[in-house]
Amino acid sequence: MQSSSTLSVGQGVLYVAIAATAWGTGGAVAAELYGVGGIGPVSVSFWRFLTGLGLLLAAHSLRRRRRTGTAVPLRAAWAANPRRVLVTGVGLAVYQTAYFASVQQAGLTVATVVTLGSGPVLVTAGARLALGERTGAAGTAAVASGVVGLVLLVGGADGSTGPAPLAGIGYALLSAVGYAGVTLLGRSSGRSGAGGAFESTVTGFAVGTVCLLPMALMEGLLPDPERLAWTSGLILYLGAVPTALAYALFFAGLGAVRATTASVVALVEPLTAAAIGFLVFGERLNASALIGAVLLLLAVIFLAAGERHDPTASRRTSAVDHGRSEACPAA
Repeated sequence: MQSSSTLSVGQGVLYVAIAATAWGTGGAVAAELYGVGGIGPVSVSFWRFLTGLGLLLAAHSLRRRRRTGTAVPLRAAWAANPRRVLVTGVGLAVYQTAYFASVQQAGLTVATVVTLGSGPVLVTAGARLALGERTGAAGTAAVASGVVGLVLLVGGADGSTGPAPLAGIGYALLSAVGYAGVTLLGRSSGRSGAGGAFESTVTGFAVGTVCLLPMALMEGLLPDPERLAWTSGLILYLGAVPTALAYALFFAGLGAVRATTASVVALVEPLTAAAIGFLVFGERLNASALIGAVLLLLAVIFLAAGERHDPTASRRTSAVDHGRSEACPAA
């Protein structure tokens, strides 16, 4: 995978979009796991993290063999900023598990709207306060368009409310806070060049896996043995595509694009889920959902185009790369 330090803005947007597309397939797989595996949201998250971590470690080993002297060792990625790794790992565990719990308690529609709708707003506010990233009137309008589009898209699909809507909304807000924190931290690290994006992803997932294990044991860790082969295949896919691949791309992309832009581009996720529902499960989208899809796409395209033509972003990237080349000469 290309280093985040050499990514163009366009490549960064593409990486985030691919990651969001992969995430969009995860909900359907997790729902299937609930049915055939007989395990709860925490255990699904644990197996997802554990499988993704194993694949990321294998990829890291391969990178080390191919890039002797240039790939960042995991120990160095941890030593560079242990607090960042811990916060990233805990944030990943919290927002993934809280989202699954929200789906279980409030239903898919409410969980998706609250989590993904509030995420870009929290990221925009956090990026302005913590990172000094300005979105401007046009960027704010794009964020609003994305949130409205999300509400219309999800509201235009058939969905049921879960057994505890208020608790589900609470979990969804917790998930959104965790997502915003991870996104802002990843953007800050990518912008400053602190450690390798890939190695930081690996160490973050190691922390998240450890955090989830005790809760998964209390919930019920082992899946139903009757359909173990199918369950194992679902877990493998969940760990490989929406986890190992998606998060490696997402954190790499954050080194090249602003946090707000990344959070809006990530709204491709519900578009992917809606497409899967339409093409695979025969779900129908009404006019409201179609308008919402168009608004989402326009917001993503508008912000992506704005990133590519933002001269301040280019100067920031150049400055970071210049500082990185002076601080970290090739071995």
